[in-house]
Amino acid sequence: MIAEAFGLSGKVAFVTGAGRGLGRVFARALAEAGADIVCATITPENATDAAADIESTGRKALAVQTDVTDPASVQNAVDAALERFGRIDVLVNNAGIVVWCEAENVSLEDWHKVIDVNLHGAFYCSQSVGRAMIEKGGGVIVNIASMSGQIVNLPQGQAAYNSSKAALVHLTRSLAVEWAGHNIRVNALSPGYMGTPMSKPHFENPETGGLWIERTPMGRPGRPEELGPVVVFLASEASSYMTGANVVVDGGYTLV
Repeated sequence: MIAEAFGLSGKVAFVTGAGRGLGRVFARALAEAGADIVCATITPENATDAAADIESTGRKALAVQTDVTDPASVQNAVDAALERFGRIDVLVNNAGIVVWCEAENVSLEDWHKVIDVNLHGAFYCSQSVGRAMIEKGGGVIVNIASMSGQIVNLPQGQAAYNSSKAALVHLTRSLAVEWAGHNIRVNALSPGYMGTPMSKPHFENPETGGLWIERTPMGRPGRPEELGPVVVFLASEASSYMTGANVVVDGGYTLV
């Protein structure tokens, strides 16, 4: 009974930014739980590679080049997914970027780029997939936010990123209320500092990583694979009475 609640057999999950990093971890975790995966990422080679990895688990996969900042590109990807699988049961809005720069110096180009990917992109995907979910009778959306949506990171300046993630958390709540009547649940996952290849140089720098670890009660960065089961939980019937929630997985960082 309990194991069945976490199962995703027969489901189709659409994961943005699935080509590498946390998105790759999420796609693989959902596949291991039984879902077929749409690997949507802006780099075609990464999408193809991720799809091959999913298929090695015995699940079906579709690679689709997707620019989440372009509504037409998003709709084309959703249409391709529906043509291949006939449905989308789970959307994971994972695509995201960060720019480190002091607020007084950040360029308008960088500001808009971060907001476009992290907030507008998540909305475009949610709107397009949401319409399909409404037509099919329901679904689940998991927005990958960040603990940065509720704290201000130090020592780096990243006002655009922090603002985009705070807005994404509130978008999660708004969609959860609007779409509950359509049997669509919308929740957010907010990771803390994770030990990804992209963050490795920062952890090795005592001016950044040293401070991050010092301020984390558990005294270490998170392992990317520790987030996979959380996404499976939020995507599955195990969280059937949860909507509008923001699940923070940060080693206790936001508590102190």
